[in-house]
Amino acid sequence: MAKRPVTPAFVIFYILFSPDTWRIVMGIIFAVLLVPHIVKPDMTILARGVLYIMVGTIGYAGSGLPARGITKMLKRLILGDKQP
Repeated sequence: MAKRPVTPAFVIFYILFSPDTWRIVMGIIFAVLLVPHIVKPDMTILARGVLYIMVGTIGYAGSGLPARGITKMLKRLILGDKQP
């Protein structure tokens, strides 16, 4: 198989079709939405940072199935019959 040139369109489609992209996005969304409800007023900046990272990681780990579904749907919508 010939090596494909790396173009901006190739990079964009690679990012869109990667389940890891959607897992990262969902992990960030979970952290941003949930952590403010968990944080206590006496927590330090370091403790809050650790909490954001922890909840984001849990969100990443728990969103594998929805991420694959999003990727499959995007491939069907964008590629149609040209799917590999």
